[in-house]
Amino acid sequence: MTTLRTDLMPEAAPVGPPPEPRRISRKASGADAVFENTSRVVGATVLVITGGVGLFLAWQAVPTLRHYGFSFFTESQWSPETDVLGIAAVLTGTISVALVAMVFAVPLALATALYISEYAPPKIQSTLVSMIDLMAAVPSIVYGLWGFFLVMPYAGDFAVFLQQYLGWIPLFRVNTVSDSGAIVIADPHAAVTDATRYISSSFCAGIAVAMMVMPMACAVMRQVFSQTPPGEKEAALALGSTRWGMIRSVVLPFGRGGIIGGTMLGLGRALGETIAVLLILSPEFVMKPRFLEVGGSTVSVLIAGRFGEASASQLSALLAAGFVLFVITLGVNTLAAMVVARSRSGAGAEA
Repeated sequence: MTTLRTDLMPEAAPVGPPPEPRRISRKASGADAVFENTSRVVGATVLVITGGVGLFLAWQAVPTLRHYGFSFFTESQWSPETDVLGIAAVLTGTISVALVAMVFAVPLALATALYISEYAPPKIQSTLVSMIDLMAAVPSIVYGLWGFFLVMPYAGDFAVFLQQYLGWIPLFRVNTVSDSGAIVIADPHAAVTDATRYISSSFCAGIAVAMMVMPMACAVMRQVFSQTPPGEKEAALALGSTRWGMIRSVVLPFGRGGIIGGTMLGLGRALGETIAVLLILSPEFVMKPRFLEVGGSTVSVLIAGRFGEASASQLSALLAAGFVLFVITLGVNTLAAMVVARSRSGAGAEA
């Protein structure tokens, strides 16, 4: 007689509504919640402080802009005694010093970043990175003294050399005032060159600022170069490329955003440098597109030099100049951050 085993028969389906999928909460908890909220508070604080600085400068600049109007941006003289104030000359000087600094800083930063990431032995890479970071921590006054006592005499000789061979270009021409008061071109081929016509210029100040800008630009470029996918580099070498060929065809295209972003971040730093320029640049409120000529001024130097003795109306004018510099620097840094963010991140690189 066959016995039917009921324990092997499938169980009947349960009666009732079907089970619902388990809900997973996306809300952070524990340490994640603390980190998320802390980061949100810090980020919001930075934005509030930056916005507060901008609003304060804009509010303080209103009386000056009402009094002088658009001429505040086109007038080159800064003469509170005659009620003539303008920032055209200092804006020209600011741009001149910053561009000279970037001409020297960008190639040096790019070469240093490439050497650290691609050529330096692994044993000394961390040491070189620490040295570059240490350069960024050196106070501005130290760079200013270094530029004044050591760099400026040699920069003056180099300025004479540039005028000798490139003086036919108006940008490299050096004008001076003769004994009769007429403006003449300085003679770089004279038996005894007047060195005072070639020092304390935007060129000399830009060299000192370049050494302050270089560590920041180099750090950004090196960080992006280090994220280059190793597989792409090894593929280029496997196809017979030299190391420089691999860098030219893989590393540099990958790090294009870092190069542009580091350059623009350095430019934002160069536009606002004060102490080093104040020590080197001879103050003069004249629009000078020729950067080899002695004299000039920048917005930050104007504020630092005139702030202590300014009256209420002059203080408003200085804050208006500071607001213009704030807007320019903020725009440059924002654009640089956007360029870096849109560059390839290297997230898919092999470990």
